Amino acid sequence: MNEGAVLSEQGRKRRAYVLAGLVLGMFMASIEGTIVATAIPSIVSDLGGFSVYSWVFSAYLLMNALTILIYGKISDLYGRKSVFLFGLIVFLIGSLLAGFASTMKLLILFRLIQGIGAGAVQPIAMTIVGDLYSVEERGKIQGYLSSVWGISAIFGPALGGIFVQYLSWAWVFWVNLPLGILSVIVIAVFFKEKVKKERHVIDYTGAFLLFVTITSLMIVLIQAGVAWAWTSVPTLTFILLFIVGFILFIWRERGAHEPVVPLKIWTNPLIAVANVVSLTTGVVTIGLTSFLPSFVQSVMGQSAIIAGFTLTTMSIGWPLSSTLVGRLLLTRSHRLLLIIGGAALIIGGFFFFLMTGDKGPIWPAIGSFIIGIGMGTTSTLFIVAIQNSVPWKLRGAATSSNLFMRMLGSAVGAALLGGLLNTHLKNFIAAHGASEHLTIDSANAVLENRHVHLSVHALHVLSKGLEASLHSVYVGVFIFTIVSFILIFIIPKKYLTLRQK
Repeated sequence: MNEGAVLSEQGRKRRAYVLAGLVLGMFMASIEGTIVATAIPSIVSDLGGFSVYSWVFSAYLLMNALTILIYGKISDLYGRKSVFLFGLIVFLIGSLLAGFASTMKLLILFRLIQGIGAGAVQPIAMTIVGDLYSVEERGKIQGYLSSVWGISAIFGPALGGIFVQYLSWAWVFWVNLPLGILSVIVIAVFFKEKVKKERHVIDYTGAFLLFVTITSLMIVLIQAGVAWAWTSVPTLTFILLFIVGFILFIWRERGAHEPVVPLKIWTNPLIAVANVVSLTTGVVTIGLTSFLPSFVQSVMGQSAIIAGFTLTTMSIGWPLSSTLVGRLLLTRSHRLLLIIGGAALIIGGFFFFLMTGDKGPIWPAIGSFIIGIGMGTTSTLFIVAIQNSVPWKLRGAATSSNLFMRMLGSAVGAALLGGLLNTHLKNFIAAHGASEHLTIDSANAVLENRHVHLSVHALHVLSKGLEASLHSVYVGVFIFTIVSFILIFIIPKKYLTLRQK
């Protein structure tokens, strides 16, 4: 299945067109993170529902994370092309509907649909690259693909700010339509693949158990301590569902003929540790993209465009480091490069740990840039190393497992950090004797500077409460950067080598 060895001139041109189509699809899916984050204060102001703020991100990331593993396995069984095109089309349908959402509940539903489609885009694109390019070429090309997230995020915050300020927040979703349609056309026309016709059985039971397990965990992280007490019946019920679902899922996958998650890939120390690091860095990434715009706008008092700028700098550091690392893979120590990436994560996280409202937007912009360097370095190294450690028949599942863990980290991070934000704000309001007049949803007014119905005391409590609550989020982000750095040292050196598969 590897076409990277010998190609005719026509074959090279066709491969270049396919790569362009993959980049378009990935750009479309990855731009969703920062463009929506910039627009979320306006969305919350229009639709209400600050208490379910994090579900706008969690719903998308949850379905994205769940479907990544399923799509990866199906692509190993039936080929990459049909899976990639299906995901693109579903994502476009969700994007179209999200722009028409009239309530927060409808928006969350349409974000679920977007997530179902997005789960096929990035992992299958990276898997296709692993199929089309040789081991010597993969580092450079995967570096380009990894940097797409960063490059798209350069435009995402700016576009989000422009749409909110001059058009409507609906355009943060509708902007996907022309990009996605063009990607569908290019891949449908130029991507040719030969798939061996065999009879396969998809593990639907395993997929269902995975859904129950991850969904239960997400609900607990978001609702417990805010809507429900930690010792309440709903909380304990979902905790029990998570534990039982996880046990049954492992039991099912061990005996399934075509498991959703081939557990044997997790016996590889490289894949196991790299995936855990991807989970922790996923938490770090969502901590920035989901909550930084709100901090810059509500605490620092800056515009949506300035808030977008603070995220844009991460998007500059990411592609720069991805491209550079892609070129250094064949000549430099992988372990050294990973340590440099992990150190960058800690330094960037420390900037956010020290961030206060009076430091101005330049401070988080610098921290975002440094974290971008760390993310670009580690993500590129992990994808290339994992793909080179498994054969074709496991490449889709292995690639998807890593991206799944990053998405799971983002989904859990959105829920965990969102729950931390809500809990801290709720306790802050109560501690200042304002519980009778203010709720978590009262923060809507601060996010959009609508203070007409608030007393001076209430406004002060909300403003200081938001600053303290959002700072608690970045304490959590800093902790996860430290964990990520420590885990990098666990990867055995002998596994960080290039081997043709």
